Amino acid sequence: MSDSPLLIDDRDGVRVITINRPDKLNALNSATLDALHAAFDDAAGHASVRAVVLTGAGPKAFVAGADIAEMAGLRPVEGRDFSLRGQRMMRRVELMPKPVIAMINGFALGGGLELAMCCHLRIAADTAKVGQPEINLGLIPGFGGTQRLLRLAGRAAALELCLTGTPIDAARAQTLGIVNRVVPAADLESETMALATTLANAAPLALRGILDCINIGGESAIGEGLEYEAAQFGLAFATEDMREGTRAFLERRKPDFRNR
Repeated sequence: MSDSPLLIDDRDGVRVITINRPDKLNALNSATLDALHAAFDDAAGHASVRAVVLTGAGPKAFVAGADIAEMAGLRPVEGRDFSLRGQRMMRRVELMPKPVIAMINGFALGGGLELAMCCHLRIAADTAKVGQPEINLGLIPGFGGTQRLLRLAGRAAALELCLTGTPIDAARAQTLGIVNRVVPAADLESETMALATTLANAAPLALRGILDCINIGGESAIGEGLEYEAAQFGLAFATEDMREGTRAFLERRKPDFRNR
């Protein structure tokens, strides 16, 4: 639809989802949260989509945060509902059966950093800045920031970013493990699409198995995670892609994975 807050572009197995509210620095309001949830549901259901890239429109922001104009008038129960709405959408992204890359082209603050952190991989322009500035509004992160930042960067960094609200540059974000790669701004799209294409050409069922194992392992004791990994490893032997991959290796050729 023409009034959608998103742009969708398919490129050889990679679906690029762009949050298209540049006049609002791509801030997340309720309509955008719902549109993102629906867009990731749709991407999950399309066999032709092998990987997803998520970014923001315009030169300034990936997502500058949740929409403060919408939040300002919320009552306590409405605030909790808004938080849960955002958390559900981000959990949808986190549990995608296909790899999702956040292409961080500018500010990723508040809900923007929370959105980036629920993606599986993050590539940032060297000009990007990330942070959790909710403390400056008398709020706390509400879309999972306290929990994912803790898991990605550790307790000390999570406390620093959330308690001070001070943004950090992309280089420090990489040092803390919040982003995977930092590249020159001019190269951001090409570098991100190259990685996405690599993932799109990989074995889809194996990708899904890896995503599942790491999600399960991150939320369970190591014994449970290892047991789940062994089960997924065994299931891979039932796939045509595994036979093709091992055969291609032995025949010294490129594999042709069919998602079977």
